[in-house]
Amino acid sequence: MSDQLFDLTLTEEQRITREAMARFAEQEISSIARAADEAAAAPEGFFEKTTELGLTILPIPEEYGGAGAPRSPIANMLNAEDLGKGDMSLAIGMLTPLAFVNALLDFGNEDQQERYLTPLASESFQAATIALMEPKATFNPKSLDTKAEKQGSGYVLNGTKSMVALGASSQFILVVADTEDEGPCGFVVEAGCEGLRIEQSSFMGLRALELNQVVLENVLVSASAKLGSPEKPFDLQRLLDLSSLGLCALAVGCGQAVLDYVTPYVNERIAFGEPISNRQSVAFMVANIAIELDAMRMMVYRAASKAEQGLGFHREAYQAQIICAQRSMEIGTNGLQLLGGHGFTREYPVEMWYRNLRAVGILQGAVMV
Repeated sequence: MSDQLFDLTLTEEQRITREAMARFAEQEISSIARAADEAAAAPEGFFEKTTELGLTILPIPEEYGGAGAPRSPIANMLNAEDLGKGDMSLAIGMLTPLAFVNALLDFGNEDQQERYLTPLASESFQAATIALMEPKATFNPKSLDTKAEKQGSGYVLNGTKSMVALGASSQFILVVADTEDEGPCGFVVEAGCEGLRIEQSSFMGLRALELNQVVLENVLVSASAKLGSPEKPFDLQRLLDLSSLGLCALAVGCGQAVLDYVTPYVNERIAFGEPISNRQSVAFMVANIAIELDAMRMMVYRAASKAEQGLGFHREAYQAQIICAQRSMEIGTNGLQLLGGHGFTREYPVEMWYRNLRAVGILQGAVMV
């Protein structure tokens, strides 16, 4: 039974970090979220401002210029939740380079970590990303159309990746491609290499996030760009599970923003001479949002805690992914419903949160905690 135990007690450092993240989300993210959504881009200089949080540099080993903080899925998950309350789009952009760093820490050898992590240990914002998803309705991360064929001492990559966060801005792109002998593997592709083409994409939600389509046409990479070794094999399932937890944590944060907004709204909105919260249908809907949100949070925390302890957490991560994908859309829909006609207008933020929460059941691989 020991492998079923998990610990949700936060350390003093985690509590202090949460305060800093919550403060940044409230002061620096929430205030610009609507403008960024309307512009379909992060404000100029926003990501540079996020470097003061040290998200990317903290886990990079000291010998490569980082702070050398321990690898911590719990800390990263908590950061995602707090930043997601400010805005999911901008939070994903902030956390995308960290996802690349975490993948290198989990699957990269020392030479690869030195080569790819050292440039990211900078005082200025340096983008790097993971390219996993493909533009087809039947997408299966374990049956990829993107192929890596061995050629000489290297590999040739061909395929198309979709919904790649910060694809056009990243100096390193971790492309997950299928190989003939080993199945899906990760290959680090550097910006500007021959055969790499980045195309802009636009979606209903996450409008402030740079989401690109990455096209690879006979992109040649060296064997040293392939992650994984007998000592540290490339584990696609671990990448998927930790990415699910990151996205679920963002959904919990955004769902909390919905709850915090609709609760005073229904208490202050007067109809027929009384607050609409006096009606049971309204009160029950708000209560259901709170209940589902707590369930989502508990499942995400449980999976992250087991990952932190080095225990198996695939089952827990999958359960969290399923419930968060379902309940996020329900929370977004009910948030709109509680605002009535106002929910359909862009004057209020709930419609933006609704559109962003719809991505929870779609996006994969972008926020590896």
